[in-house]
Amino acid sequence: MADDTDRRPLPATGWAVLGLLSFGEELSGYDLKKWSDRSLRFFYWSPSFSQIYSELRRLEKAGYASSRQVAQEAGSRGKRLYRITEEGMAAGRAWARETPADPPVLKHGPMLRLWLGHLLEPGRLRELLLKQQEFADGMRSAAVADARAALDEPAWAYPALTLRWAERYYASESALAAAMLDDLASLEEPGPAGR
Repeated sequence: MADDTDRRPLPATGWAVLGLLSFGEELSGYDLKKWSDRSLRFFYWSPSFSQIYSELRRLEKAGYASSRQVAQEAGSRGKRLYRITEEGMAAGRAWARETPADPPVLKHGPMLRLWLGHLLEPGRLRELLLKQQEFADGMRSAAVADARAALDEPAWAYPALTLRWAERYYASESALAAAMLDDLASLEEPGPAGR
């Protein structure tokens, strides 16, 4: 049993890792990373392996998760599997139900470069926007594929909804990049005064 000093508020990454465990499966850190890459990365971020393992230690210390070592094939290191505790499930429910959701924070690297467009050549700006459009199209395709895979997992009904949101979001991001390319082209055209 954890004492109250171990129950400091978790950082967002801790709640995300606890959320991954809340689907009821016993998972290794590697499994948690795979699951976060297949869902969280589309709308939040996918924690690194070091962040996942750090948060797993914090969750265990708080009494929100438990682990056990399992043997692997001969010659291989064993692996540690983690499971959410009843206390962890209650904490996750309370956090999801009661903690206000932070507003989204947008840090858009390509738009920062466009904002500084007066420092760059027009060709470089077009290249940045084309890469952003390509990135968005790739993320949309990945979200579609992961949403299809989530259909096979009944516990993933709500993550599947977020994957459909991600599909729409990245389709919109691609359309915005295309519109910005048009805006950039019109900015480069000589105006009536013959810029």
